[in-house]
Amino acid sequence: MLQSRFTTAAVALVCVFRPMEERIKESLIALMEGIGRADGDAVAGQMALLDGYLQQGRGTLHPQLVHFLERRSYPKALMFLGGETDIPVGSCGGRR
Repeated sequence: MLQSRFTTAAVALVCVFRPMEERIKESLIALMEGIGRADGDAVAGQMALLDGYLQQGRGTLHPQLVHFLERRSYPKALMFLGGETDIPVGSCGGRR
């Protein structure tokens, strides 16, 4: 029982101290996988997580990442977090 509580606490600490961008990237990957499987529950769950991450990190996240998350441009957000520099222009303007 004690080991179980310790493991749970350790996992919680790892989640708290992982960089926000890393958690967002993992959630974006899981979202894309859920979309690929047509798994509505997974998609809804990951979108809710992403909305929470956006609210929590709005003041510290890169403005371009905030822009993509606000507009639910999730593939572009994943490209941004992957270090891509040639992200396609969308209907909201973007790079030319």
